[in-house]
Amino acid sequence: MQFHHHGYLSTEPRVAAAAGTGTDRPDELPDTMDVLIVGSGPAGVIAAAQLSQYPDVHTRLIERRPGRLELGQADGIQARSVETFQAFGFAERITAEAYRITEMNFWAPDPEHPQNIIRTSRTDDDVRGVSEFPHLIVNQARVLDYYLEAAQRGPARIEPDYGWEFTGELTVTEGAEHPVAVTLRRTAGPDEGAERTVRAKYVYGCDGAHSRVRKALGCTMDGDKALHAWGVMDVLYDTDFPDIRTKCAIQSHDGGSILLIPREGGYLIRLYVDLGTVAEDDGGQVRRTPMETVVAKANEILHPYTIEVRDVAWSSIYEVGHRLTDRFDDVLPRDRGTRTPRVFIAGDACHTHSAKAGQGMNVSMQDGFNLAWKLGQVLTGRSPASLLDTYSAERQVVAKDLIDFDREWSSLMAKKPEELGSPDEVAEYYVRTSEFPAGFMTEYADSMITREGTGQELATGYPIGKRFKSERVVRVSDANPVHLGHHARADGRWRLYAFADPAAPSAADSPLRRWAQWMLEAPDSPVAVHTPAGADLDALFDIKVIFQQGHHEFEVTDAPEIFRSRSGPFQLTDYERVYATDRRDPELFDPVDIFTTRGISREGAVVVVRPDQYVAGIFPLTDTAGLAEFFQGHLLPADDTAAAS
Repeated sequence: MQFHHHGYLSTEPRVAAAAGTGTDRPDELPDTMDVLIVGSGPAGVIAAAQLSQYPDVHTRLIERRPGRLELGQADGIQARSVETFQAFGFAERITAEAYRITEMNFWAPDPEHPQNIIRTSRTDDDVRGVSEFPHLIVNQARVLDYYLEAAQRGPARIEPDYGWEFTGELTVTEGAEHPVAVTLRRTAGPDEGAERTVRAKYVYGCDGAHSRVRKALGCTMDGDKALHAWGVMDVLYDTDFPDIRTKCAIQSHDGGSILLIPREGGYLIRLYVDLGTVAEDDGGQVRRTPMETVVAKANEILHPYTIEVRDVAWSSIYEVGHRLTDRFDDVLPRDRGTRTPRVFIAGDACHTHSAKAGQGMNVSMQDGFNLAWKLGQVLTGRSPASLLDTYSAERQVVAKDLIDFDREWSSLMAKKPEELGSPDEVAEYYVRTSEFPAGFMTEYADSMITREGTGQELATGYPIGKRFKSERVVRVSDANPVHLGHHARADGRWRLYAFADPAAPSAADSPLRRWAQWMLEAPDSPVAVHTPAGADLDALFDIKVIFQQGHHEFEVTDAPEIFRSRSGPFQLTDYERVYATDRRDPELFDPVDIFTTRGISREGAVVVVRPDQYVAGIFPLTDTAGLAEFFQGHLLPADDTAAAS
């Protein structure tokens, strides 16, 4: 973490100085705003946290509840989400209080005594090593707390406006300064029931599966029900089942199956209990199944083990359903390209599925991350409004892939043992598909911000369109081994990782030095074209270099000036932009050569990473024209009269 560059700081460094709308933020919900977020679920809070980094954007977050969420339903946190937590500054804190999944065990009927279950296999949770971050279990309410804290600590000082709900009335008037008019109703306080209309430039509907924003847009939810029900409950218990603190998939001979997930805190568990098929004419009757029946069913499945439920913290009955909306914004297919969207939806408002794959909260957060930085770029004049078209195009594909995966996983979990191809089919599927539930199969297609075919062969370990996979390097200035990607923050900046050619860092005329000089001095470089006058050199671009040499083989001052940029009112040098290949003594350490592990060409390469951590393109050090053209495709030339805040 870096601080002090604006002067000595002895208070909490994660609290940024208030700026822009954060310095005079109205306590009461105003009549107009730039962005109105409807709903403080996972998509809504991450959007607020990201937009808090844009203090010139006036963002309000409304929530129909009178206060914070007390008890969330979701609890599974995939490694991709923890990567995202790192960008928002709270990965270590939430990991410390969460339950960490390291193994998943599988139980099936004992062939000798089918009425009993036995453990059939143990599987590492991340058998492929897809991330250095863990797979966690923690209550959704705590995730929301952390994001809301990040939003409140950001320069824009965003806090929820509790006790407001969207009534369903929404109109868009193109040409108006604040084109979107929405009607809100008070749900708490002395004026409960009162209605008023507010206007915004953009509205983001994060208001759940029964989204009124979605209905106002006329979006349709297509899909089906699997006609299968599950009872889910968070319980405090007493049991003789030996794997009660390990994630388990448990299949009995005749009683159905259980997905067991230990919860944070050491004493709580979640049970997804198979209640069997549901008749087409059930009419929702299964949802009234008493918890006593669910507990009895759980004991039937666990035989010869038993579980005594001492307390039920939360419970629900749900039927598996898979639905996807036809679009994620207010632009009809026939109008696509003729106007840019003004209203968006996210999370359960767009896609619904079973809870057992642990994807709902995770995918919703990525929805919010995807859109929020784009709104920030557009509203601050950095990018054209056409950037917003990429939201629906990118996230709808992700949601469809999620539903296809969840349909397979939930169907497999509901099968009877005799219907499986082999006793190990469930475990084998879990291992084979592990990258998807970890959150790493998202791959954005070619667009104005993701340039396929730009040089993938130069960095094969960084697939274009997929998230930037971190790796260990050594920071030259202080000899610390660090993860390259962990330094990135959700601050709306683009990352450029310049992987150097073999020449010495001090070489006067190398491809890396020529590239660095062009970035710093050329009038057509992205820094020159897009950085506002008077702003720090790194206001829009976080530029780092990774040399092939070890950190003892050169000085940090040997690196070109662009990698030692100055920032803040005192124009202090940032020494955390120069990295070396990890060549520490292999007898004492476990060194890693990032050029080898990530397939980086020894001739060098520039890996461009979007503000939401996805690889946007890869360029040779010699292709400065291609790099400049890429950024000109989605960043506007800087307004010389508007310095960055």
